[in-house]
Amino acid sequence: MIDMVSSPAVTAAALSSSQEAVPYPFVVPPEQPAIKGPAGILYDFNDGARVLLPEGRWRVMLLDDDSGNVLFRCETGAGWVISAKKYFVRFRIQVWRGEEEIPLLDETLSLKDRDVLISFPVGTLGDLLGWFHYAERFRLQHGCRLECSMAQNIITLLEGQYPHIHFSTPNDVRERFPYATYRVGLFFGGNDTHQPIDFRQVGFHRIAGHILGVDHREEAPRLDLSAPRTIAEPYVCIGVQSTCQAKFWNNGHGWAEVVTHLKALGYRVLCIDRESRTGQGFVWNHIPYGAEDFTGNLPLQARVDLLRHASFFIGLASGLSWLAWASQIPVVLISGFSLPGAEFYTPWRVFSSHGCSGCWDSPHETFDHRDFFWCPRHKGTERQYECTRLITGKQVNGVIDRLHTQLRGH
Repeated sequence: MIDMVSSPAVTAAALSSSQEAVPYPFVVPPEQPAIKGPAGILYDFNDGARVLLPEGRWRVMLLDDDSGNVLFRCETGAGWVISAKKYFVRFRIQVWRGEEEIPLLDETLSLKDRDVLISFPVGTLGDLLGWFHYAERFRLQHGCRLECSMAQNIITLLEGQYPHIHFSTPNDVRERFPYATYRVGLFFGGNDTHQPIDFRQVGFHRIAGHILGVDHREEAPRLDLSAPRTIAEPYVCIGVQSTCQAKFWNNGHGWAEVVTHLKALGYRVLCIDRESRTGQGFVWNHIPYGAEDFTGNLPLQARVDLLRHASFFIGLASGLSWLAWASQIPVVLISGFSLPGAEFYTPWRVFSSHGCSGCWDSPHETFDHRDFFWCPRHKGTERQYECTRLITGKQVNGVIDRLHTQLRGH
């Protein structure tokens, strides 16, 4: 019989030693383990395997039950024993009192019918859309009662399609003492405690599958695609803005050439970015000449309703491209700072092999979110951003022509 702890109580010293800094504002696990074991032992699987021991002499062993490997063992008095690994491992916790031969506590992680929290970061769109369906796979695989924490605008977009998942913002988590908690995010600096493999080696969206221990093949989240068409003419949506200059298409003529070409093919061209211009200092990126201004801070569902009936979308390695992918339309994705395969698969991926590329995917560089002009290899030189500067309007228009021909053939 297992009793849940009803109130947290732990010293500040114990708390500080059991929590480590992470790069996103995740939901913090309970200050003390949520489950009462025998003899005053507390344990759970919130952010790894955690054991809090009362006064006495104890022997503790943490194992990976799927392989039988011993991950950690010690002899200790009162205090914490916490696993280094925070991603999904089928942990087994064994605790002996003194020299006793039979463990007083022998618990193997089992999530069926348990309360589980998956904590996602806030303030990001593409990441969440790439990661979320792995949470649904996790729920189905384990049969747990799943709560997912994320930003409210993503909740509004997704919750109607996933009635068996409880959604909450980080400040309004319902289950404060879950059986297990997992954090899904991007962990830099060779971090091997929160992810079993560096995300740059597998594609940042697929890392969620590895963290949660489920099939890591990509799959778009379910969206409400039922809105009727409101624009009679054929149209294409574009997204030209992003969060740092390395993600932009840094070819000064490219967008204008593409818009002109699309209009010659008979398409209206709708720019659906949240902002009509983005930049810092003396560098600002504007709506391409000739595109219609559909920008604005609209609900994500309104963007989906428009994207759903677009002939296709053209964008960057940014959130709107992921939203278009989830809206089940073709996506022409232009990126050089990331390598093909870093994002979702699209046969219309545009990439140049004629210069520097792929810094985002390199384990030798660490992306600096604070530096809008991040370019780790060539910043301040004439080669800065050549990864997309060398992608020409002619190259993108060639991809558009092939896609247009395919669509017309259908």
